Amino acid sequence: MSQDETTPPSAPFAALPATSGPLKAVTVGNTTYTLLGTAHVSAQSADDVRNLADSGQFDAIAIELCDARHHSMNNPDAMGEQDLFQVFKQGKAGMVAASLALGAFQQRIAEQSGIEPGAEMRAALEECRSRNLPLLLVDRDVGVTLKRIYRNVPWWQRFSLFSGLIGSVLSRQDVSKEEIEKLKEGDMLEATFSEFAAESEALYTPLIRERDRYMALRLAEQAPPGRFKNVLVVLGAGHLKGTVEHLEAPLPDNPTVEREALEATPPPSKLWKALPWLITILVITGFAIGFSRNTDLGWQLVLEWFLINGILSGGATIIALAHPVTVIATFFAAPLTSLNPTIGAGFVAAGVELYMRKPKVRDFSSLRKDVTHLKGWWQNRVSRTLLVFILATLGSAVGTWVAGFRIAGALFGGDAA
Repeated sequence: MSQDETTPPSAPFAALPATSGPLKAVTVGNTTYTLLGTAHVSAQSADDVRNLADSGQFDAIAIELCDARHHSMNNPDAMGEQDLFQVFKQGKAGMVAASLALGAFQQRIAEQSGIEPGAEMRAALEECRSRNLPLLLVDRDVGVTLKRIYRNVPWWQRFSLFSGLIGSVLSRQDVSKEEIEKLKEGDMLEATFSEFAAESEALYTPLIRERDRYMALRLAEQAPPGRFKNVLVVLGAGHLKGTVEHLEAPLPDNPTVEREALEATPPPSKLWKALPWLITILVITGFAIGFSRNTDLGWQLVLEWFLINGILSGGATIIALAHPVTVIATFFAAPLTSLNPTIGAGFVAAGVELYMRKPKVRDFSSLRKDVTHLKGWWQNRVSRTLLVFILATLGSAVGTWVAGFRIAGALFGGDAA
């Protein structure tokens, strides 16, 4: 809603200033939750937060942020302070790369529009500090949401979904007006996935519906009826309706149990976990069959497995401009790691790259700025190491399937000696 469309507040807001965004009050027991629907790219929304806080009627402010994003907002360089080796060891490289890409998208929007996305959240933080009000962080961790999206969508859609995420924030240096408009209803994730979310229940549920429920549960935990008299809740306009509906309906007596369930990452299926071991068994069995038929055939299969895996995985690191030693190490490691599900070619490639390049302090300090441009991902040693990890992993995965089908074809397709 634009400023000139603003209507006078209804009865629950009679003493509150008019706002550019929608207001809705929900009273539970002795506590009133006053929800302000904001646009994440809007100076007016930031003014709305300040004006409401100026009214002096609120004794707490809740905002649509999680601990990680709150920390990042207070410390923009936090991403670059992570231990890269632990990032790779714990399998978080993809999530870190996605977070950097989203941050780059946000920075470009700020440069083009002159408005930093999330200005209303910063305004709420400032008001809490200046007025000594309790700050309540009620949104779910962005990493958990990404993982639940990943687990919720069918496996054949996952690659296109996340390649779309990375591509949408890296492929264009200029952010379109349409993308900026999307941010007026939702946050960075919602703007990026909006093309898919409207048509996919599997995506819409973890991205929107679960977070509406999650925020209502967090309010019930941190600001249960009676703890505060009036809580200002600042959240994107796209979450207003759903969150209000959950607050108006009876919430569980123990909201923590359901909230923790919404934070859990669904485990992969047993078949998916067993697949790498199954592939290893099939490949080794293929080698054995080849040698049993003909020694030359057996060595031919081993050589093709080695070359296909090594060339595709090592070649992928060349795309990331990896150090020559990294390329060579990946070439020799990929055929072996593909037969050992406990370690991946990407982990080996990233470890060698870290040893050879040794990112400097300036790489970490400039990381947030460098990744706003496509070229910067290759120039910064930290982000380039992430690319080495991801591309080596993808190359090895493709090599495993290509070589596996090649072995099957040689043994059962009539090419065997």
